[in-house]
Amino acid sequence: MAPPGPAGAHPTSAEPLSRSIFRKFLLMLCSLLTSLYVFYCLAERCQTLSGPVVGLSGRGEEAGAAGRGALAGGPREPAVWPAPAPRKRLLQLRQWRRRGPPAPRGDGDEAAWEEETPGLAGVPGGSGAGSSVAEAPPGTLALLLDEGSKQLPQAIIIGVKKGGTRALLEFLRVHPDVRAVGAEPHFFDRSYDKGLAWYRDLMPRTLEGQITMEKTPSYFVTREAPARIAAMSRDTKLIVVVRDPVTRAVSDYAQTLSKRPDIPSFESLTFRNRTAGLVDTAWSAIHIGLYAKHLEHWLRHFPLGRMLFVSGERLVRDPAGELRRVQDFLGLKRIITDKHFYFNKTKGFPCLKKAEGSGRPHCLGKTKGRPHPDIDGDVLRRLRDFYRPLNRKFYQMTGLDFGWDG
Repeated sequence: MAPPGPAGAHPTSAEPLSRSIFRKFLLMLCSLLTSLYVFYCLAERCQTLSGPVVGLSGRGEEAGAAGRGALAGGPREPAVWPAPAPRKRLLQLRQWRRRGPPAPRGDGDEAAWEEETPGLAGVPGGSGAGSSVAEAPPGTLALLLDEGSKQLPQAIIIGVKKGGTRALLEFLRVHPDVRAVGAEPHFFDRSYDKGLAWYRDLMPRTLEGQITMEKTPSYFVTREAPARIAAMSRDTKLIVVVRDPVTRAVSDYAQTLSKRPDIPSFESLTFRNRTAGLVDTAWSAIHIGLYAKHLEHWLRHFPLGRMLFVSGERLVRDPAGELRRVQDFLGLKRIITDKHFYFNKTKGFPCLKKAEGSGRPHCLGKTKGRPHPDIDGDVLRRLRDFYRPLNRKFYQMTGLDFGWDG
């Protein structure tokens, strides 16, 4: 009997050559299948994280936009499962989605988004009723992995209250190249002493080529705000959403009335002396509508070319048309078009066919489009007479006729 060779050199008689090869093949096959399974699981998880980037701020931030399966608004690169360090943030993201977003701060601009009743999805004129939908925090997998950076805003919606600023911001966030703070920061009017570093930290992370935005409607009527924003950057683009000052005042009053039913009547608040017809411009609902006076303060620090004036009325009648102007002003591709909107006859507002993170239609919340109280016709007529010369001056300053006196 021949002596055995070196260990492993030849199969023994108890282990024929064919069995040895079969065992090695089986081990390799199991290893390959295991690797494929792990890769599949990781790829599925990564797709889930980077998934529906429905526009607004890219996290799929906002409604119905491009970017599915890619890093929000960025180049399409292979998804990578986060390292152990970011997994805590991933857990926080899941918990956040279950809890829903924090209530927006600010001057009564509390409306978030409502998800339409499933049976009415995509049907023009749907009820608009439904549960509120949690909006995912800014960013997708790229931002969970600390990619991108926080920047001071390059564009700010500075006003006006009850003009349509919330609708404009939510519509804009459909664009994959827009990242925006959901809540109103109120930095340049209430928190300026906290410094620009604090302000920048409020901003969402952005990737190269994306725009950082915020909106705080009270900036437009804050005397210190123009100089403060100019000190941050004179290149900041400013957007002002304006609305007929009379209907804006009534809407402002309706919002306050819904919170404080015991407030005096609109008529008594409008006039210092009703008999003499003296309008009380100190009342905030009236004061905000003095657009020409407020604009004078801004033009001392910014050229008119750095400002865009959006019609709140046209934003309702033709949202895609106004969004074209805004996208051009911001230097963005015209991605937001008619296909993103439908008109909800019950609410009286345009709604997004898809909001980010959802395949169903979304509208502004129940607090938007609330019914207005009946106001004495004589009071409304006097108020229109009061605003008429100021409106015409505003038309001359902006080069735009908003048609409020027709």
